Amino acid sequence: MSATATVLSPSKDVWKGNAEPMNASYGKLMMWFFLVSDAFTFSALLITYGLIRYSFPSYDGSVENYMFSASYWPIPEKVFTHFPFLHGVDAPLAFVGLMTFILIMSSVTMVLAVEAGHRMDKLAVEKWMLWTIFGGICFVGSQAWEWSIFIEGVDGWHANLKDNPYGPPAFADLFFFITGFHGTHVTSGIILNILIYYNTVMGVYQNRGHYEMVEKVGLYWHFVDLVWVFVFTFFYLV
Repeated sequence: MSATATVLSPSKDVWKGNAEPMNASYGKLMMWFFLVSDAFTFSALLITYGLIRYSFPSYDGSVENYMFSASYWPIPEKVFTHFPFLHGVDAPLAFVGLMTFILIMSSVTMVLAVEAGHRMDKLAVEKWMLWTIFGGICFVGSQAWEWSIFIEGVDGWHANLKDNPYGPPAFADLFFFITGFHGTHVTSGIILNILIYYNTVMGVYQNRGHYEMVEKVGLYWHFVDLVWVFVFTFFYLV
């Protein structure tokens, strides 16, 4: 008894590129590809930081002025203690905690902008995109302030890419490079958000009948927020 096998021929439209894999548009897929590749870059940087960090011993209390000893890795709670307008107040990691909160809240407003786009609510998209832009600018401005305080140093000691009184020179090198690399990503995201906001105000997406561009730039914004969580953990908590 023989059985006849039936071969199902795929639709010609599939081979013409009209099908969307996993119901994702070409633009979304390309954004995901970019984010995955960028994630590898940040992963390599943070792994490098971890390896260098743990090649130095942790402070064991044997040196009184340990912050200025190249033999020990600095304790973040002793380095990042400043807070704007609170001169002389010791507030370990309070300011970077506020920065993190601001960035996370900007991710929330981005979610609300994407949701409003799905409802084709133009005014709501404008409102939440504006809040997202504001949050991003606050974060980058705060990071610039933190850099200036770190460079100014404590007790007359100054840090830069060549000299680092806080401990091993690699500490300042990695701090400036990785946080600066992330800050560049946030700045790029702010620029993209401003462009999307402008197009929204001009009714470009309303006329198209969808706000997919808001969703695509939202993916990027959530990515830089997520990366900051890892940068915060590695630099300030570990």
